[in-house]
Formats: sequence, C-alpha cells, structure tokens
Amino acid sequence: MLITGFPAGAFQTNCYVLADGPGSDAVVVDPGQEAIAPLEQLLAEHRLNPVAILLTHGHLDHTWTAQPLADEYGIPVYIHAADRPMLADPSIGIGAGLAAMLGDETFTEPGKVVEFGDREPVTLAGITFGVDLAPGHTQGSVVLTTHVPGPDGDVTVALAGDVLFQGSIGRTDLPGGDHQQLLTSIAERLLPLPDDTVVLPGHGPTTTIGQERATNPFLQGLAPGSHTTERGSK
Repeated sequence: MLITGFPAGAFQTNCYVLADGPGSDAVVVDPGQEAIAPLEQLLAEHRLNPVAILLTHGHLDHTWTAQPLADEYGIPVYIHAADRPMLADPSIGIGAGLAAMLGDETFTEPGKVVEFGDREPVTLAGITFGVDLAPGHTQGSVVLTTHVPGPDGDVTVALAGDVLFQGSIGRTDLPGGDHQQLLTSIAERLLPLPDDTVVLPGHGPTTTIGQERATNPFLQGLAPGSHTTERGSK
C-alpha cells in the first residue's frame, strides 16, 4: 500500500494520500490550507486517481480545500454529521473571534457529501477504513483505521486527526471541545489498538500507540476502556 502526504499551509496540517499502489485509485485525507498544488503534484507523481476525500473532523485547517478539490474531481467528501455544518460555516468550530481573521473569504459545502457512521466501515479505492467516532476535540471527530501488510503480518494504521499527537492530545478550548470526553475517546477508541499501530496525526510526526501509551503525559493513568484519569476525572 502507498501512504504518503505533506504538511499544508500555515497550520502545517498533515494531508495524507492512501492507495493500493502507484497508478491506482486513491483517497485524500484532510486537505487543508494551500493543499491543492502540492496534492496535485503528488497525485501526478504517483499517477493516482482520487476517488474520495475523507475528513477526520470539521475544523477549517483540515477542510480548507476539500470543496474545491472535491468539485474539481467530481468526488464525494466524507465527514461525520456532527461536524458537517462547519463545511459551509467554519466559525461554528473555531468561534467568531478566529473566524474574523478570515475576512471576506467564504466557504461552501462540496457538491457531494457522505456522512460517516460510527463503527460503519467504508471501502474506497480498494481500501477498507474502520470508522470510530471519537468526540472531544470536536463532536464529530473520527479515527479512521486500516491495515497494511507487513513482513510479520498486517499492521494497523490509525488516521487520528487531532485526537492524538506525538506527546500530546487535541485542544479542547474551541466550541464543541470537551477535555474529559476526549480522554474517554482515546481510552475507548485508540488505546485498545495494538502497540505497533502506526498513528498518523493531524499535525506533527508519526507515532505509535505503544509509544504514546508509554510516554505521552496526557495518557498516564488512562487505561483502555477507562472513562477517567487522575488528571482528568471529575
């Protein structure tokens, strides 16, 4: 399987592309600000045909170029229903203060939108993605998982959006954020995954579940399936 990507725009949001291999159909994950030119270069380099755009959540730094790209290629955009309104109105997710920085820039919903369902896998470009609703950063955040063949068997890959980062977790101070809910989502949807699961976060470097379980300060005392930690319990 081909998995590649690049950090896009001022927010350095990781945009990923997944395909069975060069010269095949592909899916694009989280095309953020200024993602169009580097994405089209990458697609041409690997001779890829995009068939869908998957959004881990609705924040503008992850969705900025989803509509123009989707409409250019005539492909659907997948997003959870709870975050779908942000496609046309980013202020819902970032607040009026930050939205004012956008000036006169306007956004519209893509022509084709498909809503993710929790625990309802989707198969696109020959790749099956598990879909796990993981609210806390936003109410519609999802973790997308797939399996990549390795020398010792399949390895799980988790596209975590802004739920989990190397050494950190997503912010919860924007509209719809909830710190305790985010910890619960990580405990229930990410920590049960194998230690060798490769985590592709929305920002920053790749990591693994095992590394974060052992070293991430926000996860200390958080067990798979638990709802509270000493740090975050209420």
